[in-house]
Amino acid sequence: MQNFVTARAPGKINVALAVGDLADDGYHPLATVFLALNLTEDVTAHRAEGLSLEYAPGPIDTSDLATDESNLAIRAARLLADTTGHPADAALTITKRVPIAGGMGGGSADAAAALVACDALWGTNLTREDLVALAAKLGADVPFAVAGGVALGTGRGDVLSPVLTEGTFEWVLRLSDEGMSTPLTFRALDEHRAKHGAALGPVVDPEIEARVLHALRAGDPVALADALSNDLQAPALQLRPDLAEALEFGETHGALAGIVSGSGPTLGFLAADAAGADALAATFRREGHRVVRASGPVPGARVIEAA
Repeated sequence: MQNFVTARAPGKINVALAVGDLADDGYHPLATVFLALNLTEDVTAHRAEGLSLEYAPGPIDTSDLATDESNLAIRAARLLADTTGHPADAALTITKRVPIAGGMGGGSADAAAALVACDALWGTNLTREDLVALAAKLGADVPFAVAGGVALGTGRGDVLSPVLTEGTFEWVLRLSDEGMSTPLTFRALDEHRAKHGAALGPVVDPEIEARVLHALRAGDPVALADALSNDLQAPALQLRPDLAEALEFGETHGALAGIVSGSGPTLGFLAADAAGADALAATFRREGHRVVRASGPVPGARVIEAA
């Protein structure tokens, strides 16, 4: 019987995001390509009575984050307990490294790591497929945090198909001190499409261009840079013109290409190699920008320590 289990799950970047028109259920159908980054979250589940959560000191300020039943990691542990019939007994400790509210799936990674850690601690022995199915009940990005690697996501982004990938892609992530409202960004996209609907035509079944998948399969950062796409980028830049300036700065100082990550405000810059990414990160920092280096793909949620 384990006394504690630590699981690690990755943050992500969307290298392509196609958004369909607003559906009757109030959601937009999506087609996206997730790439898991080595910017990770660790969740340690200790044997305890009842369910609790705290944040360990680390590089991310977590003072404003909830630790009650609204926290996604707590919800994940409780869902696992309810599904398996095991008592919801665990003290969770989270070490955060993924920026908060940056569109990089940090909360989803917490949930994925909590599922894997509690499954191992409690000996509930769910399959990876079972864990992915549970993850889908917690949020659209959580199944990918369990799966990791590179995947094509459809539906709300939670129906996953693995994508063959060669090599490692090097990124510089430019962070913003001011968050963005995802619903506001989607609304701006809807308004733009309504205004220009006659010219644009309906987007019923969003698709990812084949060249994105070809670039990943070839491990070719130059080809991938040319194929980066995000339907939410234009509305995000419209709402936040300062992001456009930062995007231009990165693309004129060594990045192969830059992209708004998801609905923003994080910007992802793809470099040709690790040395190029390191140089770009240093240039951003000299200009006063807050940046993080990352690379991927990396595996999904997995146990890294137990005793």
